[in-house]
Amino acid sequence: MKFQALSVAALASLASAVSAALDKRDSPLAVSLELTGNTAIKATIKNTGSSDLKLFKTGTFLDDSHVEKVEVFKAGDKIAFDGIRLRVSTANLEESAFQILKAGESIEAGFDIAIAHDVSSGGDFDILTEGAFAYADLGSTAIAGAVPFTSNRISAAVDGATAGKVRRDYIDLAKRTVVQSDCTGTRRTTTTTALANCASLARTAASAAVNNAAKLNEYFKSTSSSTASTVQAVFNRVATQCGSTTSGNSRYYCTDILGACSSGVLAYTYPSTSQMVNCPLFFTGLSPTSRTCHAQDQQTTILHEMTHLTQVKGTSDYGGYGYSFVRSLSAAQNLNHADTYTLFAQALFAGC
Repeated sequence: MKFQALSVAALASLASAVSAALDKRDSPLAVSLELTGNTAIKATIKNTGSSDLKLFKTGTFLDDSHVEKVEVFKAGDKIAFDGIRLRVSTANLEESAFQILKAGESIEAGFDIAIAHDVSSGGDFDILTEGAFAYADLGSTAIAGAVPFTSNRISAAVDGATAGKVRRDYIDLAKRTVVQSDCTGTRRTTTTTALANCASLARTAASAAVNNAAKLNEYFKSTSSSTASTVQAVFNRVATQCGSTTSGNSRYYCTDILGACSSGVLAYTYPSTSQMVNCPLFFTGLSPTSRTCHAQDQQTTILHEMTHLTQVKGTSDYGGYGYSFVRSLSAAQNLNHADTYTLFAQALFAGC
């Protein structure tokens, strides 16, 4: 992996924790989608409840980020999301990370699905969204829970050529920005140390995938040979990527090249261009390693982001982070969930 830096404006992606205990029918959030252009969407979010909501906005409809805000289908097949993937801290958040949505109030947000979904084939597409907003109690910045939502389904007759140009323009902009040497001084030292630690962590996890059935079953809900070999292969690829600062598929940065380091974001990856960024909070809010079970640190943040690379696994976040969320997923989801790999490796390191 090579250290480089660019400067561009763009986006982030954070998924809020999904609360399975809440029924979307009883949710105070109503989300309505509307097509406003070829691939342009307007989302209207309304608080239909009787109490004000303090919503965590990083990487949701409420921040200017190309995240997985909607699901896009063609003839029943889901179009892969290919936007920015984040790792987010939910501790010591700032007030700027939240937006208060008063009871009865509505807000609107616009975005273009063509940037993070390849709809250049054109034709008829269906678009919908469901998920959850994390929230804090009024007067606090501690995440207190999640408010689920689901939207209407809309249809779009997409002009493929126009949609393809929107996507190409964004990717080309990210690729052609002026290269700088931004990983210098303590930031370079911190990043190279984290990469070395990530490589060691991944090698240990690769071995455990085929030698520690109990841990494999705890996190991946299966001890089959195919699961073990898949997990081992992913960690071996992570070890290769983390094992060099001069080669590999990814390009690593220490400045916010895509404008995605909003409040609470530790790091992000843009798989389309294999660009990876450590945000300022990575350097100021994390220790190099942690022996606390399921804690966030620099080595596991690097590992988490590495799994998002298409050359490693192309993992998703499925709208959630942390051990409880990992346990709520199916075995198939765990096998493609970034934090499942992260917490499996961290548990081995911490002796959980």
